[in-house]
Amino acid sequence: MSGTPTLYIEGPAFWAPTLPGWDTARLALRDAGPVAEPPAKRPSPQMLAAAERRRAPDTVAVALETASASVAAAGRNAAELPCVFASAHGDLAINDYMCATLATAPAQLSPIKFHNSVHNAAVGYWTIGTGCQRASNSLAAYEYSFASGLMEAAAQCACDSEAVLLVGFDVEAVGPLKQVHRSEGLLSGAFVLSPTRTERAVAALDWALQPGPSRSEPLRSEAARRLPPNAIADALPVFEALARLETGEPQSLALPLSAQLSLVLRLAPLE
Repeated sequence: MSGTPTLYIEGPAFWAPTLPGWDTARLALRDAGPVAEPPAKRPSPQMLAAAERRRAPDTVAVALETASASVAAAGRNAAELPCVFASAHGDLAINDYMCATLATAPAQLSPIKFHNSVHNAAVGYWTIGTGCQRASNSLAAYEYSFASGLMEAAAQCACDSEAVLLVGFDVEAVGPLKQVHRSEGLLSGAFVLSPTRTERAVAALDWALQPGPSRSEPLRSEAARRLPPNAIADALPVFEALARLETGEPQSLALPLSAQLSLVLRLAPLE
């Protein structure tokens, strides 16, 4: 694709209750393996101390689970990786609690819940826990959040010529905002973008912007279609494409960035 350099994807990671890890997801997302039965309980990222694991909200738990898995699979040092965390909502359960408490009993507001309410809580836990002092972004773009995060990570990777970790995640919507944007369950996907091919690379990625009316990519696997609606679900076509690369065929797709702009992707397997 003209104007943008080819990038390389390392360390795909995925988590949903019925697809708890890339080993399960990579088969199920190409209709070659079963989903987890019964569904897995929420992840418990080992990078956090035991007390922090218990207190961490769902957003932090699921985001850190895939971030850790991705960095490990990519063979990277988390402390040296710039990162982009994308979430449409952040943690609506905590924000709903805070609004309700402020309206009824403001003196009872929990300081712990307050610091977990900010949109960059997950990336904050990540950078503190890994000792990362590189650039970190926490990005929201409503139903286009994963696509926007991918564009941000790709642009940063290409411009700075260094690897970037991308993590997309969202959880169940709670309170009045649930009526505005439906989101259920836990869902997260992550991978590392590299400007150069390494031994850990699993795909070549060509990317470009395409103006004009956009449309969502249809889901191709039964496993993806059976997932409950989630605010970061625009990540699913990308992970389906990564899973289907194992058939040896390149995968092309377009992710909406707005009603009038798309991020066009071509993923190619590596020989």
